[in-house]
Amino acid sequence: MTSAQIRQSFLDFFASKQHTIVPSSSLMPTAPNLLFTNAGMNQFVPYFLGDQPAPWKRVADTQKCIRAGGKHNDLEDVGFDTYHHTMFEMLGNWSFGDYFKRDSITWGWELLTQVWGIPPQRLFATVYSPDKSKGDPAAFDQEAYDIWAKIFRDAGLDPAVHIVNGNKKDNFWMMGDTGPCGPCSEIHFNLLPSDDEAAGRALVNSSSPRCIEIWNHVFIQFNANADGTFAPLAAKHVDTGMGFERVAGIHATTKGFKDFSAEPSNYNADVFRPTFDKVAALSGKTYTGTVPTERAGLSEQQTIDVTFRVLADHARCVSCAIADGILPGNDGRNYVIRRILRRGIMYGRKNLGLKTGFFEQLVAPVVESLGNVFPELKTQRVMIERAIRAEEESFGRTLDKGLQIFEDRTSVTTAEGYNDKGEKIFLKKPKPQGEAVSGEVAFELYDTYGFPLDMTQLLAAERGLTVDVAGFEAEMEKQRERGRAARKTEIVVAATEGETAAEATKFVGYGIDSTHATHAKLVDVVKTEKDTFLVFDQTPFYAEMGGQVGDAGHALIAGQKIDLVDCVKDKSGRHLHKVGSSGGFALPAPGSTATLQVDLARRRAISRHHSSAHLIHWALRKMLGTHVRQFGTHKTPERMRFDFTHFEALTPAQIKECEQLINEKVLENAQVECVEIDYDKKPDDVLAFFGDKYGKRVRLVDIGGFSKELCGGTHVGTTGEIGVIKIVAEMAIAAGTRRIEAVAGQAAFDFIASNEVALKAVSLKLNAGPADVVQKLETVLTHQKELERKLKAHEAKASAGLADELVARAVTKDGQKWISAVVTVDSPDALRSLGSQVLNKLGEGVVTLGAAFGTDKASVVAFCSPAAIKAGVQAGKLVADLTTKLGGKGGGTPDFAMGGGKEPAKLAEVLKL
Repeated sequence: MTSAQIRQSFLDFFASKQHTIVPSSSLMPTAPNLLFTNAGMNQFVPYFLGDQPAPWKRVADTQKCIRAGGKHNDLEDVGFDTYHHTMFEMLGNWSFGDYFKRDSITWGWELLTQVWGIPPQRLFATVYSPDKSKGDPAAFDQEAYDIWAKIFRDAGLDPAVHIVNGNKKDNFWMMGDTGPCGPCSEIHFNLLPSDDEAAGRALVNSSSPRCIEIWNHVFIQFNANADGTFAPLAAKHVDTGMGFERVAGIHATTKGFKDFSAEPSNYNADVFRPTFDKVAALSGKTYTGTVPTERAGLSEQQTIDVTFRVLADHARCVSCAIADGILPGNDGRNYVIRRILRRGIMYGRKNLGLKTGFFEQLVAPVVESLGNVFPELKTQRVMIERAIRAEEESFGRTLDKGLQIFEDRTSVTTAEGYNDKGEKIFLKKPKPQGEAVSGEVAFELYDTYGFPLDMTQLLAAERGLTVDVAGFEAEMEKQRERGRAARKTEIVVAATEGETAAEATKFVGYGIDSTHATHAKLVDVVKTEKDTFLVFDQTPFYAEMGGQVGDAGHALIAGQKIDLVDCVKDKSGRHLHKVGSSGGFALPAPGSTATLQVDLARRRAISRHHSSAHLIHWALRKMLGTHVRQFGTHKTPERMRFDFTHFEALTPAQIKECEQLINEKVLENAQVECVEIDYDKKPDDVLAFFGDKYGKRVRLVDIGGFSKELCGGTHVGTTGEIGVIKIVAEMAIAAGTRRIEAVAGQAAFDFIASNEVALKAVSLKLNAGPADVVQKLETVLTHQKELERKLKAHEAKASAGLADELVARAVTKDGQKWISAVVTVDSPDALRSLGSQVLNKLGEGVVTLGAAFGTDKASVVAFCSPAAIKAGVQAGKLVADLTTKLGGKGGGTPDFAMGGGKEPAKLAEVLKL
């Protein structure tokens, strides 16, 4: 069987057992605490928890999983053995309150031995047996043991040999400290050349690649209570998982489970063959399957084979992640994908000599091998390739320099001398094995050259070195501290030590209009070093949150009008209304009644920009793909900023298309509906993202049925209230993250009007109508370029004449021809160019020139020919001496140097021979 046939036979088998075959869920999990979908059961958790009724009784699927980052992280092992992967498929079957242990185990045995033909004597089963000395929960799984015992006896095998007990660590599954849980029964496969049963049993759960777990059956039958007890569940479930690549690799290695002489390898599965073939074609190297026993001191072929495995794995992982909208980026799961991609790029460049752009070419073989089972790879192929290309080009610009920095920083100087040009050189050798790469060096590679920490650790391991991780983290903390110090936002701490938790302010400001005033009671006055804040029991003032600035307005208290210029939230959820600095009133006492009025014109301007952000988000996802997600926003009365994930700049045509889409929706005057719903009952088409914090109740903002997001901000009632939206800028703010700045409503009209004024002014200057401005400007610029060309030609001719004049004044000193003079030029660059011309005309000798730029700046240059250097004259030393006398500094190489000073009046004296 091929790998594809093995996968299909699994699904067909369970379809014959009345299972519904469901598609793989996205690698972007719905659970907020997961980086990636990392197990087949992730998409079914709500059914196990009882949060939602399961739409089926029995299902089976093949699920894409990533285990890299967080609790499950196999990244460092990938390539160095034959069975670890960052991305893998998990074949699984599930029962939601339907069949239980007997059917699950019996069907598992039937598929493995009768359908696939695995020799029964090579299979072993584990059952749960608690270690009471360690406080393991529940009782021995007698039910599973009895089922297995009968199966093995019917096969003529001894249950005492083929059933192995396991404790909580190996054979009890828990979703968390509390909640659904239950015993596991694993099936292990003896891959030793001999089918000796005792030898196979001895390797169960020993982490040997010659006896591995291929299928885990989890029986969810208990609920773990907070007091440590376990109660039986009313409905019992089955959750199984089998590593597809393991089974396919074993099948390929053993020639259909018949010949167990060769070392097992997942990478023997033909699912990897198209990628291996592509890497071989690009590199001219051949994969032979060698596996190193150590991380350092690899042979050339071992390095090649490790690299083949790394590229085959990482290409699958990155392609599938991007297809599901997880682009390389700077944070969270996006940074994990960046790390994996950069690790692959480094391996290919460093070990196989592949050029920038090679990784993009690995997408095609991944699509070839997986596209039929995961169709999103086909539909998103172009986007995957473009995202990888952008990252390759970005990282490629710093990789070689970073590798050189690593070489320099991990070497020690053994000697120094000069080369034939008179340049100082250093002889170096690698640091002794066992020493550490400093945290400062690891941070420099991370911060300046984009090397993830684990990449530096990998390079260090190749040399037998370690990395000072604590030192690296210390440097990272310093950087975070610098970032915190640079931020201007004042953090208001409202509660003092010993106070009980304050009650959150009730917000009543979503539906206000021009006639609305809120009556409230003042409950607290909070003073900080700079400001004063008023706290009320309820308020219509929106507190800054979700990128939307706080409301402003005023309060009427005891006949006084108090301006409120901002509103923020403290950690207790209280709205703190910042008092304006105008003063002239006495601060009211807590308990006072107040009438609160929001500046409605300002609020409406903010709401226009917030609703505009939703429209832009919708348009970008429609235009560019569902990988686009909001990465940060800021909405004010004057403008909005929208940061989003994308791998390249938007073209002018795309910006125009985006404006067209959003303003069409404005003209439609679509209804904007805001409703509160339970988070776990939100519709599937509502946008909610990893890392965002949601409570049990959430607010859904639905614009015309086409844009649905969870959002706590304020919005317009219909899109027509926005008026018009104008994109004013689009830029990069980090690799993989773009920013759009836009204006809406009156701010957009003001922007358009100012542009019209500017256009009319330019038209007047150019004596052209608005429609002809571009053509007229191009004519003017072309004429300007021609004039500049003629001017440069004239300057070059004058410079050549000056060079001839200077050469004619050369004198001989210490056996060398010298030219030293003060000249008049337009810039330091022109001075350098003139010096170069003079030396070329002189041939052999020394040239030192100086020029004044204003009354307090002087520049000098020095050039030395090879003969002059050989005679002991060095440009760097000359300039260092000259600039010191001019009150400045400078230096360079033996053949050229440049510097400056603050005393141009001394030039003639200093340059006098």
